[in-house]
Amino acid sequence: MSEGHHSTHDDAIPSPAQLSRRRLIQAAGATAFAAAAAPALAQAPANRPSPPTTITTPPRDFSRRGAPTTYFWDPDVIAVDPSFNNLAQPNAAIQRLWTGGLWLEGPAWNAQGRYLVWSDIPRNRQMRWIEDDGNVSVFRMPSGYSNGNSFDFQGRQLSCEHLNRRVVRYELDGSATVLADSFEGKKLNSPNDIVAHPDGSYWFTDPPYGGQLYEGAPDAAGGPSNASGKINPRLGQPPGIGLAKRELPTNVYRLDPGGRLDLVIREEQVPDPNGLCFSPDHKKLYVASTGKGPGDTGPGGKGDIHVFDVGADNKPTNGKLFSDCMIDGINCGPDGLRCDVEGNLWASSNAGRNVGYNGVTVFNPAGKVIGRIRLPEVCGNICFGGPKRNRLFMAASQSIYALYLATQGAGPA
Repeated sequence: MSEGHHSTHDDAIPSPAQLSRRRLIQAAGATAFAAAAAPALAQAPANRPSPPTTITTPPRDFSRRGAPTTYFWDPDVIAVDPSFNNLAQPNAAIQRLWTGGLWLEGPAWNAQGRYLVWSDIPRNRQMRWIEDDGNVSVFRMPSGYSNGNSFDFQGRQLSCEHLNRRVVRYELDGSATVLADSFEGKKLNSPNDIVAHPDGSYWFTDPPYGGQLYEGAPDAAGGPSNASGKINPRLGQPPGIGLAKRELPTNVYRLDPGGRLDLVIREEQVPDPNGLCFSPDHKKLYVASTGKGPGDTGPGGKGDIHVFDVGADNKPTNGKLFSDCMIDGINCGPDGLRCDVEGNLWASSNAGRNVGYNGVTVFNPAGKVIGRIRLPEVCGNICFGGPKRNRLFMAASQSIYALYLATQGAGPA
């Protein structure tokens, strides 16, 4: 769609025919004017060009060189249900903040430092975007091929490392602490996403997606993700990497403040668990079940979202399917999850080559789809941030996108 399409205004100069008609209407009186003008006004929108979106040809240009979005609402912010109008910001447009990554995951917002950190997994680094000047720089390298990042209630960064099969915490004094790297004497698979609980515990998922060359290191010869032994997982890696084999199912764990690691959701309940988050009151836990991972021998995840009740004993119960994430017959595969303060669930969407379905899907607490955000790239993970926590940051394949909202994210990012 050409840039000239953005220049249409409601106050265009009328044609001579319109002027003649106007004189006749004025002569006929105010009642006749209203009756004649209404059909003309109703037809006016049909004569206006449609705004450019991710599904136009050519598609919308999200770069700094692209024409600014002057349509309210942004054409790629879709209210499926009227309730979404109270969450989105009418005069805010989707912005691409940065591009140039390989596969981006784990955006997390540091409230005190006012910066966004995320993982560029294949490059084994974490990146940082600073809010005041928009500068992007390498934040941590190597990062252990980190995936999910988060900040706890004390402002400490938590990271899930694919390469080292562990969860780490970066302390306020600059040191790093290994929080978990094994369960019952067996190495973890590749921790993926992590969230903090007000009681001081950390909950994290452990699917097998790090067991591949692109995002970590495959198993040693004979392991599930390297059964033939033809891949050498030690190439390009530091000493000690590439010697482990997958030993555990894909589970969800809770790390007690005292250091005890408990298995809280088994693979049979949620296969290949990926993103997770709590409801604002921490009484519900949402877990995304993504597709089959490297080395999986079972059916794997189906690209859906599950929800559990969390009681005072910190044990998830009453697990059930929250959503199959099917829209128009297309699986909008979930990954990262976050809740807003109203309890709505925001889920990243990976619909593959189905243009117009990648981005973010928004559900109300009952599991009904109420809104969608369309991006030109597969979206892997999201978080709320900004000084007011009213900005949604989206890690989408090679780029970072942002959108101001009329609501706030719940809890630390």
